[in-house]
Amino acid sequence: MGFFKVIYECETHNGVGELLEILGSIINGFALPLKEEHMDFLVRALIPLHKVKSLAVFHQQLSYCMAQYVEKDPRLAYQIIISMIWYWPVSITSKQVLFLNELEEILELTQPSEFHKMQELLFRRIALCITCPHFQVAERTLFLWNNDYIVKLINQNRQALFPIVISSLYKNNQQHWNQAVHGLTFNVLKLLMEADPQLFDECSQKHRVDEEREEKADGLRAQRWAVLQEKYQAAAPSDSNAGNHA
Repeated sequence: MGFFKVIYECETHNGVGELLEILGSIINGFALPLKEEHMDFLVRALIPLHKVKSLAVFHQQLSYCMAQYVEKDPRLAYQIIISMIWYWPVSITSKQVLFLNELEEILELTQPSEFHKMQELLFRRIALCITCPHFQVAERTLFLWNNDYIVKLINQNRQALFPIVISSLYKNNQQHWNQAVHGLTFNVLKLLMEADPQLFDECSQKHRVDEEREEKADGLRAQRWAVLQEKYQAAAPSDSNAGNHA
């Protein structure tokens, strides 16, 4: 099959997008409950296409197929999103933006029970994307808070999720170079504060404590390094002594 060739061999194959487009219509016609071979095809042939370097060529069609599967069986949202996290393109920012686009589409179809099972793993990845130096990745991640359904899912699970993302948001406020990202970060912080002021204050306080602890640890590390350098310089023979020995 062409999909397996793309995944495991050459990573390029003419017509993958067209095949996926046809497949999207076929998936739409699958009877419920989904057959075992349809589930196997999703896991073995479709989901692994996310790791292909040429993903951008057919991503729109692949994303549509994923959405069709989740519409047929919402429980599949968990498996698809967890697999996307596994295949996350850490070093390729353009692919990260594609993943974030697809992630939003799948989350819109995700039931609260499925979201709860993957929320912490998912939001640890989202927290990393928030602080990404590439502004398009950070910006696209922060745009997730423009989606009312996703905000609802986050707020329903805020005790677990606010502590994960608030530190990343504060880091953006202090360190990110892009002004648009600064503005979006401020808006998200405001949304979190309005959703639960008490929890927001608790998370903010924890962030300050953690930050102070890190600063102290960095200072102690620098002191120890300075002492080691002094000891090395004191023990090392001077150039003149080295010349005399020669």
